[in-house]
Amino acid sequence: MRMIFVNLPVSDVAASRAFYTSLGFSVNEQFSDDSSVSVVVSDAIFLQLLSTERFASFLPEGRQAGDPRQTSAMHALSCDSREEVDALVQKALAAGGGTWRPAEDHGYMVGGSFTDPDGHVWEVMWMDPSGTP
Repeated sequence: MRMIFVNLPVSDVAASRAFYTSLGFSVNEQFSDDSSVSVVVSDAIFLQLLSTERFASFLPEGRQAGDPRQTSAMHALSCDSREEVDALVQKALAAGGGTWRPAEDHGYMVGGSFTDPDGHVWEVMWMDPSGTP
C-alpha cells in the first residue's frame, strides 16, 4: 500500500492541532512535538504540520515557504457520502476555517471546500460509486 505524507507550514502548531482534530482526525504523538503535529487522516494519509521555522529547515538554502493565502495549491480529499462532504465543510468553518469556493452538486459528484487557519485549501468530494454521470 502506498502512503502519502503532506508537509505543510503553519503559523501556530497548537491552533492547527485544534483545527484538524476538530475535523475528526487523530494525532500521532510519536511524530509530534512543540514545532510539529502529525495528523492521521487515514491509514494511508498523514499531514505533518510544521511551524514555519521548522518547515524552512527542510528547504534548500535560498528557498522559502510560500504564503498559502497567496498560492494556489489545493489538496483534495474523498469522502464516503455527500453528507460527509457537507459535515466536514461545516466542521471546518465552525473551527475557524474559511470559505474557498461555493459547493458544487453535479448529481453523481458533490464537492465542497474550505481553508484551514493558515489558508491551506482543502477540497472535499464524493462521487457516486456507480460512476454514472
